[in-house]
Amino acid sequence: MSKIDVTSPFDGKVVGSVDFNSFEEVEQAINTAYELYLDKDNWLPKYKRVEILENVMKIMSSQVEELTILCASEGGKPYIDSKVEILRAINGIKLAIEHLGAFEGKEIAMGHTSTSANRMAYTFKEPIGVVAAISAFNHPFNLAVHQVIPAIAAGCPVIIRPATQTPMSAVRLVEILEEAGLPKGWAKAVVCDRKGGELLATSPKTAFLTFIGSGSVGWYLNSKASDGTRVVLEHGGVAPVIVEPDADIADMIPALAKGGFYHAGQVCVSVQRIFVHESICDEVASKLSSAASKLVVGNQLDPKTEVGPLINNGEVDRVEEWVNEAVTKGGKILTGGKRISASCFEPTVILNPSDDALVSTKEVFGPVVCIYSYKDINEAIKRANSLDVSFQAAVFTKNIDKALKAVKKLNATAVMVNDHTAFRVDWMPFGGAKVSGLGMGGIGNSMDDMSVEKMMVIKSPEL
Repeated sequence: MSKIDVTSPFDGKVVGSVDFNSFEEVEQAINTAYELYLDKDNWLPKYKRVEILENVMKIMSSQVEELTILCASEGGKPYIDSKVEILRAINGIKLAIEHLGAFEGKEIAMGHTSTSANRMAYTFKEPIGVVAAISAFNHPFNLAVHQVIPAIAAGCPVIIRPATQTPMSAVRLVEILEEAGLPKGWAKAVVCDRKGGELLATSPKTAFLTFIGSGSVGWYLNSKASDGTRVVLEHGGVAPVIVEPDADIADMIPALAKGGFYHAGQVCVSVQRIFVHESICDEVASKLSSAASKLVVGNQLDPKTEVGPLINNGEVDRVEEWVNEAVTKGGKILTGGKRISASCFEPTVILNPSDDALVSTKEVFGPVVCIYSYKDINEAIKRANSLDVSFQAAVFTKNIDKALKAVKKLNATAVMVNDHTAFRVDWMPFGGAKVSGLGMGGIGNSMDDMSVEKMMVIKSPEL
């Protein structure tokens, strides 16, 4: 078995190494997981799953600092935010345990027709089968938790293929699960090439595919998935925000700065397009630019850093090209606009780039926020809805009617009122529609999706 080095996005230094799995090893992992699923006599009972997950929480809670450094080192998210990620991951496991208490079926009505007389019926939940999880780089530990932990909680064997840039967090999660008492084979991390990942996603032995990553790859895998495989995809958005004249600007600016520049904008619901009423556009643009210019950019392991590196130097090149194109198409750089180093890009605010610029039409996935002025909220909604993505959106206003109009008319799976688009808690449904994804994530939603309902009908003359 070969190994690959994992490097820091900030300076390219090696921060660890992991096993690199061959196609045959991926195939063996699928076969092992499938055999475990077929052996129904040895499925993990619910109380055992709870015990294992409680142990995972204890282990992680005792290693918060080590896990924070691991996560930050490979992913580039600043230390302060990576610590939040680990604490959030621990809470996600708690949510899975709690959801098991409500993981139940229901009575199906019988007896109200002559053909259903003398019968009672109930549904209950069983694990769907082998879960294949393909993960992204931007939240390496918490995404692994969101894909692996619901599978274990639902009673499914699970194989995760993490992003090759950030594999250590998923590998460590599986190690912790085994330390917590999970039998071998029930969870496996495979670090492999695209061919191995495609096998994992398309094998007829895979019952459920959870994919987080680019739309082009996700939709391709969805088209290749075996008949009967249930698929959930989470891609990106080009998150729109509408700011009405009565918005609380003082409260809004910190929220927009956080939503736009958190993890250097490498978030699928990162604030990207802000439509601001023309009467306050200059003020909002000036204040957001000022806030962005004060953010501390640098090494993600420095506790003072607020914006870290992009995941690789090629992404810095791409963001720079997109920003330069925005300028040629009429956009005005209010702050930033340039690379700081090979790995870091300045937090950037662009005023009124054209609607056909790349920064207006594609997910930047970098520290770039665009501001557009508008005259009427209907115009803002139309421009916000002009793309083929649909994820989270936001509106800032004190007018309940305007807020409800935006909630009703914006193409989004969630609309935040007086909060930024990147808001999320892990018990809420979370996912994109249209080209942004398929199905919904969130701990509870994923557990439900990773199970199937079975119905029992009992016939008795005594009923």
